[in-house]
Amino acid sequence: MELLVTLLSIWCDNQHNLKFENVSYSFALRNLISYGHKMAPRKGKVQKEEPVIQLGPQIQEGELVYGVAHIFASFNDTFVHVTDLSGRETIARVTGGMKVKADRDEASPYAAMLAAQDVAEKCKLLGITALHIKLRATGGNKTKTPGPGAQSALRALARSSMKIGRIEDVTPIPSDSTRRKGGRRGRRL
Repeated sequence: MELLVTLLSIWCDNQHNLKFENVSYSFALRNLISYGHKMAPRKGKVQKEEPVIQLGPQIQEGELVYGVAHIFASFNDTFVHVTDLSGRETIARVTGGMKVKADRDEASPYAAMLAAQDVAEKCKLLGITALHIKLRATGGNKTKTPGPGAQSALRALARSSMKIGRIEDVTPIPSDSTRRKGGRRGRRL
């Protein structure tokens, strides 16, 4: 405390010829602050230029880069899965269930549309400008009809300025199937 008082007294003596022996410490501190104890000037913020990171292949303007959109539309959900042409590398995969809260809405056309829009956005970021479509239903010994989300997913991809290449149905159809579910007399409603 004595050190503080001596420092304050020296400072005040140098600044404004003020001497104080029997003065309270709070008054001295107030004087020290009020007589313009200056802080170092603020450093100006230097804006760093961030290099623009471009993902995906190097392409010229107007050149089409193809991916493959595998649309699996069952009656319980709709998957929109975009890969490269070989099918090995996944670029984006979104399902109807990821876009809606209620379980009953997973296969709805609205959920499929939202999923397709999401996928198209990710494709554009990665530089994919065109898609071949592979449409699939459940198949096997179950239904060969695509679910309600198939058409709206395809429409949403086409509307989001993605060029559409070939559209192909890849539903697995057996040449001779295993026994179907439901028993000898079939499913009774």
